[in-house]
Amino acid sequence: MELSGSRIVIECLKEQGVDTVFGYPGGAILNIYDELYKHSDEITHILTSHEQGAAHAADGYARATGKVGVCMATSGPGATNLVTGIATAYMDSVPLVAITANVAVNYLGRDSFQEVDIAGITMPITKHNFIVKDVTKLADTLRRAFRIAKSGRPGPVLVDITKDVTAPTTTTEYQRVDIPPIERSTDQITEEDLQLAIKMIKKSKKPFVFVGGGAVISDAYDEVKEFVDKVDAPVADTLMGKGAFDGTDPRYTSMVGMHGSKPSNLGITECDLLIAIGARFSDRVTGNTSKFARKAKILQIDVDPAEINKNVQTHQSVIGDIKEVLIRLNKMLEQQDHKEWIDHILDLKKKFPGTYRKDILTGPYIIEKLYELTGGKAVIATEVGQHQMWASQYYSYTAPRTLLTSGGAGTMGYGLGAAIGAKVGRPDATVINIAGDGCFRMNMNEIATATRYNIPIIQIILNNQVLGMVRQWQTLFYGKRYSNTNLKDKVDFVKLAEAMGAKAYRITKIEEVEEVLKEVLALNEPVVVDCNIDCDEKVWPMVAPGAPIEEVFSEEDLKDK
Repeated sequence: MELSGSRIVIECLKEQGVDTVFGYPGGAILNIYDELYKHSDEITHILTSHEQGAAHAADGYARATGKVGVCMATSGPGATNLVTGIATAYMDSVPLVAITANVAVNYLGRDSFQEVDIAGITMPITKHNFIVKDVTKLADTLRRAFRIAKSGRPGPVLVDITKDVTAPTTTTEYQRVDIPPIERSTDQITEEDLQLAIKMIKKSKKPFVFVGGGAVISDAYDEVKEFVDKVDAPVADTLMGKGAFDGTDPRYTSMVGMHGSKPSNLGITECDLLIAIGARFSDRVTGNTSKFARKAKILQIDVDPAEINKNVQTHQSVIGDIKEVLIRLNKMLEQQDHKEWIDHILDLKKKFPGTYRKDILTGPYIIEKLYELTGGKAVIATEVGQHQMWASQYYSYTAPRTLLTSGGAGTMGYGLGAAIGAKVGRPDATVINIAGDGCFRMNMNEIATATRYNIPIIQIILNNQVLGMVRQWQTLFYGKRYSNTNLKDKVDFVKLAEAMGAKAYRITKIEEVEEVLKEVLALNEPVVVDCNIDCDEKVWPMVAPGAPIEEVFSEEDLKDK
């Protein structure tokens, strides 16, 4: 059948099973929005308060559901406002398709009104991007975009469409296509690599499993559990790997790295075999790479061959989809026994538990209480900073896709949009965004999005009136020179939230926490909770920048020095 370009966009979205789009209209994309209006019973559009909010919402939707998230924006500043969200998705391997519009072909390259080369701008932060100038190529381009976004190592893809391609008078033949499922990447899995991996595991006396975001992306929860049981090893994770292994399992030692636990950091330093599953060895994890796991052989399992030996030299690798690799290894692996090693790690867990002050209202206390009251079943989104680390330390994640956080880019302002997207994608889940006051300021206008559509998210603000993590570094490494980290002013987040139509509470002391949180969790509407905590509360333990991870220190260690 003969269809306009804008109608083809809608039909291609329907082909892909897209039920929700997050975006913000403008002149260059009006033709697509006009067609979207006619199909509003098939595709829901969420109008965010800012295009960055749309990108983060599409990202949160994708992380929480495993589907491809979709966002839209017009040309020029509309498109460039997506850039931070696209970069965030790229760093964390999130499947996302961003559809932007541009000026008509005959206006390209003439500095036309709201003309920006968004394809050029986003080239380094997308898996691929396209600019469509011919309506006959539009459908195939959109289909390629979705396939690229969700295949192999997922990531964002941008499709920029010139306005004349979407005009009602610009038509071409369109035929609906049944979209085949994406096959898991298995081409590079070899019997030799699997056998060498098994040999390393059998030889090891002190193995340690290190789980990253790749295990979440590949939905390998059951396979990771079976593998850990067979290897009989302790398990640590990255921020992105939360929920890939049950955080309440006795062998779980919590996060590794700059704010990792002592049992994780010391255990990895002592082990003789480190098995990295879907982890990219970021600098925040490894500390000084020359001293990272230096007593161990390193076995890396990853879908992306570019990650092998990129940051840390490995001794053996298996390249392929995490789930498929583990299925094959589990079939080949005999039960191992490392009781003495496991007992040693359990002793470290007893010796170095996570601690915080009990005499004042703190972020860790609030997060532990959230965990208790939700039974660990909520989907938690976070912004970036101290609250993010506390959310990783004091909320136990027992299932994948339950922590949504900007790990690679460290994007302040990410969490609120992501929480909105997650709640839209998983309406039956309790969705909570945990933010610091500095991060909340970045995109707090998205509370208006939540209230406009009555998306019942819970926004927790750990309000210390400073840029907490930056201040922590200034305290420890910059001689307490607090340059531009003081946020004390006259902004009242409770009144602000109420002005945007949300219910709001303020917590100032420990005794108020449980009562307020119980009431908030019982509501089914957007709500903001402003929690006043001390500006000098810090995230412990910590590894100094550039130091090896075994030099992890706590507040008590610092006092002893």
